[in-house]
Amino acid sequence: MSTPAHDPLTDPHAAPATDPLSRERAHLAGSRAALRAMREDVESLDISDVSANWVNAEVLARQIDERIKALADLSDTPLFFGRLDYLHAPGADQAEGADGERFYIGRRHVHDHDGDPMVIDWRAPVSQPFYRASKKDPLDVSLRRRFGYTRGEITAYEDEHLSDPGEAARTSKLLQQEIERPRVGPMRDIVATIQPEQDEIVRSGLGGTVCVQGGPGTGKTAVGLHRVAYLLYAHRERLARTGTLVIGPNRSFLHYIEQVLPALGELTVQQATVDDLVANGVEVRGTDPAPAAVVKGDARMAEVLRRAVYAHVTMPVEPVVVVRGSRRWRVPAYELEAMVKELLDRGIRYGAAREALPQRIAHAVLVQMERSGEAPDDRVQDAVARNTAVKAVVKQVWPPVDPAKLVLRLLTDADFLAEHAAGILDEDEQKTIVWAKPVRGVKAARWSAADAVLIDETTDLVQRTHSLGHVVLDEAQDLSPMQYRAVGRRCTTGSATVLGDLAQGTTPWATRSWDEALAHLGKSDGVIEELTAGFRVPTDVIGYASRLLPHIAPGLTPVASVRENPGFFAVRAAAGAAETVAACEELLRNEGSTGLIAADARVPALADALTAAGIGYLAPGEETTAETRLTLVPASLAKGLEYDYVVLDEPQAVVDGEPDERTGLRRLYVALTRAVSGLIVTHASPLPSQLD
Repeated sequence: MSTPAHDPLTDPHAAPATDPLSRERAHLAGSRAALRAMREDVESLDISDVSANWVNAEVLARQIDERIKALADLSDTPLFFGRLDYLHAPGADQAEGADGERFYIGRRHVHDHDGDPMVIDWRAPVSQPFYRASKKDPLDVSLRRRFGYTRGEITAYEDEHLSDPGEAARTSKLLQQEIERPRVGPMRDIVATIQPEQDEIVRSGLGGTVCVQGGPGTGKTAVGLHRVAYLLYAHRERLARTGTLVIGPNRSFLHYIEQVLPALGELTVQQATVDDLVANGVEVRGTDPAPAAVVKGDARMAEVLRRAVYAHVTMPVEPVVVVRGSRRWRVPAYELEAMVKELLDRGIRYGAAREALPQRIAHAVLVQMERSGEAPDDRVQDAVARNTAVKAVVKQVWPPVDPAKLVLRLLTDADFLAEHAAGILDEDEQKTIVWAKPVRGVKAARWSAADAVLIDETTDLVQRTHSLGHVVLDEAQDLSPMQYRAVGRRCTTGSATVLGDLAQGTTPWATRSWDEALAHLGKSDGVIEELTAGFRVPTDVIGYASRLLPHIAPGLTPVASVRENPGFFAVRAAAGAAETVAACEELLRNEGSTGLIAADARVPALADALTAAGIGYLAPGEETTAETRLTLVPASLAKGLEYDYVVLDEPQAVVDGEPDERTGLRRLYVALTRAVSGLIVTHASPLPSQLD
């Protein structure tokens, strides 16, 4: 049985300074002093005589600066959150009577002046039993101790004697309290509360791609971020060379999660949206009607673009004659044609093949020179490749392609599109994506987000996209097949963590299955994992929202809340905005953050009502403060965000704000599941029938 949590701050009969809690506080103080000493050691490093040149000095100085930042002691964040007492020293002979060993588990490694560990990084192998050990399988752990904190100071502890057959298993109260702790500000790490099924995903290897299907509150975003932190720990040198990237749906979401990795000491991970990745120098100023966006996002467009690019290649009909001094060297047309066909058959990128062709021609000339008794070297071959006649034939046979200009021609020249989309897109689909009005040029075009993806695909056909070591793709269910391809290009030689929920897909092209998504990503061998235990959303709230699942994602396993606190839930008829504002005022009396979520079209009126009532509010992504804890959230931006309490305004308006009912119901499902502790639904119009 778990030992009850001890809290001497509220206990009038607290034990003297020699009690266990005082000793743990002393260890925390010692660990903080050791961390401070580690930081001071790095700060005192003198690199003036170490670097060979100023470039190396700059690199070394930057690395030292990053190390100093990583060793920061965040006063409100405990250095360790748990303790493991092993029956035997890990890795040692487990003979009877062998001494055990004790480890404090925390967010980063801390050692004393002798190099002995005072805190073990949560990612280290010796820390794994903190998340995996159980009464059924104690993993040689005699005691697991969890700590409770208030503003960075230990206030309680709770023990589990895992190897004691006389103690029954029990849910950890401190674990529940940490999971349900009110949230103010950006998303925080979950290292103290990672569950066994989450830990398995977090510690999966770098070589494989993992796709995590998880409903609201299952922690999939946190799992993805912690997997990055784990991989950087286990494969730091490799990922330092190849890079890591977290991709989110929008800037508000990225701002919400941006502090998680730095809190774990990881400062080098980049963040971006898909739109950021595919910018390629074009400005997105337009939007597509849904039918056009669906066609442009279809994977078949990749073949249309490939055809259009390689259609520029023409077979040579005349020989090339290279003049060097008094000699003339002739490469016949049939030999040039063989070179072109061989490059096409190899399937290498258009630009790489174009660069290879002059070298092939030059090599043919050098063969002739050698046969005539000359002894040309590499310099001669390079000179021949740069010969005017050779450059002229390459320009004619394999001309350069500008990706943006090619996509512009496809979208404005119906005949050109028809030529390359024949047998791929039908006539109606072609008409859907052709622009009605001519455009003067690339800069004048009102490119849409889907157009930018097409340009990115074309750019990759011409020149290979740089690949990273690992990419995390969150809220992936809303990506089109062409967007998946764009992300996949960024990890062709690396791996990916794909996170999403099929029930929360709110685009007309939303993902239908994860197998299909992984195929578009180029990771068909990826492993699909499902998280179904809900840690964040209260039972009553997730139960109400799950009424929509048969209509939006039939067959998907509903989330089962494992929280002991059922949360607060109410549905209230409201005559107008005043009742909605009153509900906000009611929830703001509680500790933590509050979100007011509404259909995008209703946000301005609600903003006016809040202002009239003297209630300050923030926009999504802005950090809450003690004075301002209410965020006004358009339903289109609610995905991925969480608040302690939520007021959801007019569910039917959320549904009606989307182009079709299924998408609208999915948007409503997202909005209903943003609350961590309580939800009030206010409505003047009838509720959607699917909620009955």
